[in-house]
Amino acid sequence: QVQLVESGGGLVQAGGSLRLSCETSGVIFSSNTMYWYRQAPGHQRDFVARIGIGGDTDYADSVKGRFTISRDNAKNTVYLQMDSLKPEDTAVYTCNAYNHLSRLSYWGAGTQVTVSS
Repeated sequence: QVQLVESGGGLVQAGGSLRLSCETSGVIFSSNTMYWYRQAPGHQRDFVARIGIGGDTDYADSVKGRFTISRDNAKNTVYLQMDSLKPEDTAVYTCNAYNHLSRLSYWGAGTQVTVSS
């Protein structure tokens, strides 16, 4: 069984910060490339950030310089530090794991982030 559970979402004013966590179980975490996606009502799900098995990172242009993705393999957890939040960041944020050994992808249920102006 594979589980991805996000936490850390909430309501914050524009300019504020939140730290999202995604704890995984049932997979070899160190073999996962981890992603964060987000989806607002009426919109498609968009890529936000990724971190590879070697620690390399990539970000969407809309969040570059404001968001930081990191991972702690000992805790089987990936994080998304979100600073200087904007109302347009409001969405359900979901983590995804791609396991290079099984070549399977897994999704969490998501956590709501709401940024007020």
